[in-house]
Amino acid sequence: MSVHRKGDDRYMKGRKRILYLFFITIIGLVYIGLLTVLYCSESADGDAVIRTFGDAFWYSLVTLTTVGYGDLIPVTPLGHAVGMVFLLLSAGIMVTMFGAVVSFITSEGFPFLMLGLQRRKNWYYFADCGVESNALASSIYQEDPNALIIYGEKRSCQSEIPHYPCVYLCASPDKIVAKKKNIGTKCKVFLMKENDMGMNRRAANLHELPVEIYARTTNGQEKRSGNINFFHSYECCARQYWRSKPLCSHEMSIVLIGFENYGCSILERAILTNIISIDQHVVYHIFGDVGEFLAIHNRLGEVFSINQEAETGDSLIFHKESWESNHSILERADRVIICEDDEQTGWGIFWTLNKYYKISGRIDLRSSSKVPGISCFGTNEDIYTSQQIIRTELNKAAIVINEIFRSSVSYPTRAWNELDDLHQQSKIAAADHLLMKTRILLQDETVTELTVSAVKTAFDRYCKTKSSKSAKEMYRKLDHMRWLRFYLFYNWSYGPVRDDAKRQHPMLCQYEKLTEEQRQERDAAWELMGNISVKLE
Repeated sequence: MSVHRKGDDRYMKGRKRILYLFFITIIGLVYIGLLTVLYCSESADGDAVIRTFGDAFWYSLVTLTTVGYGDLIPVTPLGHAVGMVFLLLSAGIMVTMFGAVVSFITSEGFPFLMLGLQRRKNWYYFADCGVESNALASSIYQEDPNALIIYGEKRSCQSEIPHYPCVYLCASPDKIVAKKKNIGTKCKVFLMKENDMGMNRRAANLHELPVEIYARTTNGQEKRSGNINFFHSYECCARQYWRSKPLCSHEMSIVLIGFENYGCSILERAILTNIISIDQHVVYHIFGDVGEFLAIHNRLGEVFSINQEAETGDSLIFHKESWESNHSILERADRVIICEDDEQTGWGIFWTLNKYYKISGRIDLRSSSKVPGISCFGTNEDIYTSQQIIRTELNKAAIVINEIFRSSVSYPTRAWNELDDLHQQSKIAAADHLLMKTRILLQDETVTELTVSAVKTAFDRYCKTKSSKSAKEMYRKLDHMRWLRFYLFYNWSYGPVRDDAKRQHPMLCQYEKLTEEQRQERDAAWELMGNISVKLE
């Protein structure tokens, strides 16, 4: 079917080309005929000033362009008739030329011309120009002054003019790529609508093009597929939340209100990242429909106390009743996270809490835009950034972790591009925890940015303290807690030998049951910081 359609397209293009050539030929013959009539009629008159064919051609140009020098004028009746034809044509030609110029500027012609002059810039193509695309494009331009933002549709009359240079061009990615002609860096293509990869007709052949594709999905799968990178906006929000507002040592009671896409992702990231002490005792109270979550993650009970607060360790308490009836839990909470999918519902909960409840802890509200005086998270400006979507630094850290891990063990391991999604996520989770490791080593909970200098200082602290047996054991236990949570979250279990097909691993047990050699493997997660601080520069 596709071959037949392509053949029809080539046939139609050929027909149009023949018609254009036919009309151009007719117009050319008529023009030459008029010049011949003018030359013959004027050259036969002794008083005429148009004596040669060149004079006739010059007169036609002056008349058709409405310049009108007056140096040559016809004197014969037939010459006057031809001159009148040229005069009438001149008005039509000027209107046509003006219309052509306006059409060229307002249509695809002018933007395509501008693209051709900027092939050496870094091209970023967005299939639509919605608020998410605008937020990401703004972030990209701030980090890459050599960026050229291309929107694949016309700007809406209601939307504001962006503060960064951009081109609006209703064209598919293959036309844009063809215009770049493989000059400079590869074009990056962004599909910002959920699951747009499967619905957008322009995405049909993207995998065949020499581009990098970033497609928004809802299934949480981030595994690279050829030249396609998937990203999950809910997970981006959760990652941004815990990086900008990390768990502190004094916080022992966390309340989540709303357990749909955003709430589920925030709890998932908390499970994988919030490991700050071997003696921590954090209780998460979750209000929302949690049946599916518990059914999927059926091994969490091995590292958490489920639905009952434990005396030691962390607990996950899922409430079937509504949050409104739990005044005492809300009042004792160190942190209340309102993460409803419906933003208006979230705002309603926020105002209700402030109006009727005595909240001693902080309240964090998911909102697509920032509001002064309110602790908001998940704004478009925070979620849709190059660091969140393209994730250059995070992926770079994860790749470095994998490379160093491969060189530190004796058994065979796989390179980054050979890892499946689970094991890539394992390395990314380790990279995510670098901020927590840095805060722990520096004993500074004000650190919310993972800078090279902070990692270096933290690694120096690690080197000075690891000689202490108690400190070394603490570091090992802490990272084993993180590692254990990750694999149990993905339903792995203990096995005498590692078996990826059965999801079994010999280290999926309590720290005290590990051999000395297995315990030493946990040192790598801390030793990595020294190498990462160098390689991230």
